[in-house]
Amino acid sequence: MARKAKRPKEKPQNSRKVLLQLGKYLLKYKGMMALAVMLTIVSNLLQLAGPALAGRAIDGLQPGPGKVLFARVYFNVAVMIVLFLISSFLSFLLAILLIRISRNITQEMRKNIFDKLMNLPIRFFDGYQTGEIISRISYDIDTVNDSLSNDLVQISSSFITVVGAFIMMLSLSPILVLVFFITIPLSFFFTKYMMKKIQPLYGRRSSSLGELNGFVEEMVSGQKTIRAYNQQEVILKEFDEKNDEAVEAYYRADYYGSMTGPAVNFINNLSLAMVSVFGALLYLANGITLGNISAFVLYSRKFSGPINEAANILSDIQSALAAAERVFHLLDEPSETADAPETPKLSRGKGEVRVEHIQFGYDEARMILKDVSLFARPGDMIAIVGPTGAGKTTLVNLLMRFYDPTSGRILIDQQDIQQVTR
Repeated sequence: MARKAKRPKEKPQNSRKVLLQLGKYLLKYKGMMALAVMLTIVSNLLQLAGPALAGRAIDGLQPGPGKVLFARVYFNVAVMIVLFLISSFLSFLLAILLIRISRNITQEMRKNIFDKLMNLPIRFFDGYQTGEIISRISYDIDTVNDSLSNDLVQISSSFITVVGAFIMMLSLSPILVLVFFITIPLSFFFTKYMMKKIQPLYGRRSSSLGELNGFVEEMVSGQKTIRAYNQQEVILKEFDEKNDEAVEAYYRADYYGSMTGPAVNFINNLSLAMVSVFGALLYLANGITLGNISAFVLYSRKFSGPINEAANILSDIQSALAAAERVFHLLDEPSETADAPETPKLSRGKGEVRVEHIQFGYDEARMILKDVSLFARPGDMIAIVGPTGAGKTTLVNLLMRFYDPTSGRILIDQQDIQQVTR
């Protein structure tokens, strides 16, 4: 049996590189993305008009020169309802559009991965379990798909809402905005700290799941061999170990990921309490109207809410980045070197095989075959025997040119197999 090639270590998470590679896929649908951006902007701007209209309606309920301004109240409430309905419809269109974009991208990713698998050298498959490769084409791409169709909407909407709400708060009361100069830095630095801590955990989670899938696939397909050698207990013990590793990786990633949202939510609620207290003091000093206080509080919720949402979906984003990195790592694998256009085909001849001073190892640290030579005449039947790991399958792999020898050469009917097409 051929010795498994040494598997490369998992690369550290590189968010910038992954985002750039995802950006190349998104740019292929730049028309749809431009429409999505426009829908996002318009929908969120309509939502941002709501608190201002609510504030005007509240001010209209206050006794004026002799009567409550009901006409003003009704008008602002009616406009607010219409804007919210339009905004909801545009948000629905946006969700449908992004689902189509993510579907097209993931479909293209799967095609690219499968095409890549068909062109990878045998050395790659010797270094990875089948289940782990399947995990990349199924679980990892599904994770990216969920992030593109859901998290992308939330992040885009959050950015516009935060900027718009801040501008509106600044126009209502610059003094109350000073509250957020205390709470926002707290949220930012805490979130940044948690991102650094969570990133490698989600990379490990994806990796452990791939290893578990690969082990299960191999054991299920090898049931006859396992039962023939009565290795059920050994396999169960090994499965338990890998399962425990996967569970622990999932727990650690989800544990630290779930801490971010509640902590940021507490900071945001703290800012709301401070706004309420200082807003009441300004109202008593005639520095702001009751309607503007109400509008400011609503804008503060719109301002802090998306920040909290962004923290809550942080774990999903990190998981998607880890999954995307594993996908792109596979796509970046070097393909098998193609035969030169002028390379001749091996003609069907007598079948004389000559192996001359072959040396080969799956890695440089250990050579499997050392100065091996043999000669097989046409029609000869030759048995290759030896213990496991001696190089029997390796010799056949070299003959089939699944690998090329480190030194030496193999000739079939006097033709060097490296000088003919595979």
